This record gives sequence, C-alpha cells and structure tokens, in this order.
Amino acid sequence: MDLLTSLRISASGLAAQRKRMESVSSNIANAQTTRTAEGGPYRKKEVVFGSEPARDSFADILEGELDEKAQTVHVTEVINSDKPPILKYEPAHPDANKDGYVAYPDINVMEEMANMIEAQRAYEANISAVNTTKSMAMKTLEIGRN
Repeated sequence: MDLLTSLRISASGLAAQRKRMESVSSNIANAQTTRTAEGGPYRKKEVVFGSEPARDSFADILEGELDEKAQTVHVTEVINSDKPPILKYEPAHPDANKDGYVAYPDINVMEEMANMIEAQRAYEANISAVNTTKSMAMKTLEIGRN
C-alpha cells in the first residue's frame, strides 16, 4: 500500500468519525426535546458505517496493484431510532397528553457521552495514522537527499 492510500484511508476515518460526533452532539442537545417540526419528541440519530475498497480510479482496479484488503470507511446513512419515547407524568407541561404524560426521547445521556469519547478516540487514532504517514514521507525524502 502506498502513502497516499494510507492517507486516503485515514481521511475517510476522520470524516466518518466527525459525522458520528455531530450525530452524538445532536442527540445530547435534544435529549429533552418534546416537540419537533415533524411532530412528537426528537428521535435519536444513529450513524451507520460502511466500507469500500481503497482505490482511486478504474485503472487501479484493472491493474490490481493495490492491496485487496485495504478499505476506506464512509457513512452510509444516518437513521432515526425506532425506540418508543419515554412517557413521564407531568400534567402541567405544555406537551402533556390528555392523561398528563409527556413523551421524551429515549436518549441516555451517559451512553451518548461514552459514544462521544469513543468517537473522539477513533478520531485521534486516525490523526496519529496521518502524522505517522507524513513522518514516513518526510523520512523517505531525506533518504533521497543523502
């Protein structure tokens, strides 16, 4: 695998983890949102990752020079959770139903914080891979000078 492919794989990981972080941030910010434009409480967003071969062009595929196992990651979709809302008895709340229950999103803030930390660590790992690749490229250039 060449250095550019390595950078491309790390960059795809950075983009995917950024999207995941945006989703988690949205979930935390809306953990108490009982009314949305679509109606009803906020629905938790979940990011789905997919992979594809790390190839630049059709010529690369035909030549078969790249490692077959090298994969880039991408976000295939962002889905809304299908978990039912949590009902809490709050008859004075403006969004309470006729029985006095308010529908809140089924979002566990602690779980979302753990997801955020996991996304941050994965992002940091991809940054480390980019920096290592850059260091290898610089060392390669130094070999050519001597």
